[in-house]
Amino acid sequence: MKLALFDLDGTLLPIDSDHAFGEFMVALGWVDGDAFRHRNNFFYEQYKAERLDIDAYVDFCTSPWRGRPAAELEAARSRFVDEIARPALRESARALVQRHRDAGDLMALVTATNEFVTRPFAQLLGFETLIATDLERDAGGRVTGAIRGTPAFRAGKVARVEDWLRGRNLTLADFEAQVFYSDSTNDLALLERVSHPVATNPTPALAAVAHERDWPILRLFA
Repeated sequence: MKLALFDLDGTLLPIDSDHAFGEFMVALGWVDGDAFRHRNNFFYEQYKAERLDIDAYVDFCTSPWRGRPAAELEAARSRFVDEIARPALRESARALVQRHRDAGDLMALVTATNEFVTRPFAQLLGFETLIATDLERDAGGRVTGAIRGTPAFRAGKVARVEDWLRGRNLTLADFEAQVFYSDSTNDLALLERVSHPVATNPTPALAAVAHERDWPILRLFA
């Protein structure tokens, strides 16, 4: 049995879904465009520099929508799927996922982006398992702006994958091979834990690591 794990943003998508949802909220008029875009870009640069305060970012990026009526929010997310999510998916990424599905591998989409934004992408790509940063909800089911449990970010991805496997009475060692596709050095902790790390559309920093360690490099996008 083999395990196939996939990062989302920059790996299976040529965009960052969290950043894109922020831009979508600007287009909806839910936020002050200039101020929100400035702050959103600040956090995105933090992420690329491996200095992201994910608690602060989740509080920021959920603040424009977490108090909105459920019906309005679901309608907006449906528009996001139709206008952003579907057009962003590339056949090369779909084909990669399908190859592992056809091989009978156990698969999971493992992303630091919150589950509200990423669940539609998981569904479009046919993943049964989404391991994302979970959002805390109050007694009424409303998102609070805090993170529930361990965020699926940096070393937290390793912990969340291990927790998921433990729930299936499995460990990483139970697989004859484990592959993880990622574009970012933010994912080095999980890349280093699997038997087959694949630098996928890698950033210059990850490409350098891949060359140094003789990891394969896969480019799904031009």
